[in-house]
Amino acid sequence: MERFHFHSSLLLFLFFAISLLNSSQVFGADPTAGFTPVPLTPANFVLQKPYDIPLDQRYSYKDGVHRMWVYADDKPHNPSSHTQPRTEIRIKGLDYHSGVWQFEGYGFVPNGTSGATVAQIHGAAKGATTLILRIYNGNMRYYSGDLVAEDLYDKWFRLNIIHDVDGGKVSVFINGEKKFEVKDQGPGDLYFKCGVYAAPKDISYYMESRWRDIKIYKK
Repeated sequence: MERFHFHSSLLLFLFFAISLLNSSQVFGADPTAGFTPVPLTPANFVLQKPYDIPLDQRYSYKDGVHRMWVYADDKPHNPSSHTQPRTEIRIKGLDYHSGVWQFEGYGFVPNGTSGATVAQIHGAAKGATTLILRIYNGNMRYYSGDLVAEDLYDKWFRLNIIHDVDGGKVSVFINGEKKFEVKDQGPGDLYFKCGVYAAPKDISYYMESRWRDIKIYKK
């Protein structure tokens, strides 16, 4: 009987050890490990919204959640712009040109929002952006192409974007799991944004995303 209990305990220990190992292999290390958090103040959060509408008609902040929405027929963020409508947070005062930087935030996209950029790295050696993450029918894509993550509607997800400028690459993590990596677009005046920004085509009439616990890290 004692031998039976010994073997049962050993098997139970091995089961939990293997489960823990498999879990670490699936989810990997925390993407923020080795990074230093950069202090953020309200001054770092600059809102861009349709120029002819008061901010409170496209943005709210309650219980730590930034809620941003826009309609397909809204105006751009300034009268001289020919871009699509947006309501976005632009992280200001932390523009970067080299090193390794990271954005972290918890995002939420309600069912029905489609063709909307929800996070981006603005700036590049050529073109306007280094990274665009768009939601199409609940799935996140790199611009309008490569699939990054699936089934993100109506749930909070943790997004981490790591930009190694000197190494020339960008990595995207969803809920702690590395989902995508791509070569960047070269150095430039770089900064992070999140919110909703209509894609050039195939967009829903109403677009919304919510963000909380936004953080910036660097190495």
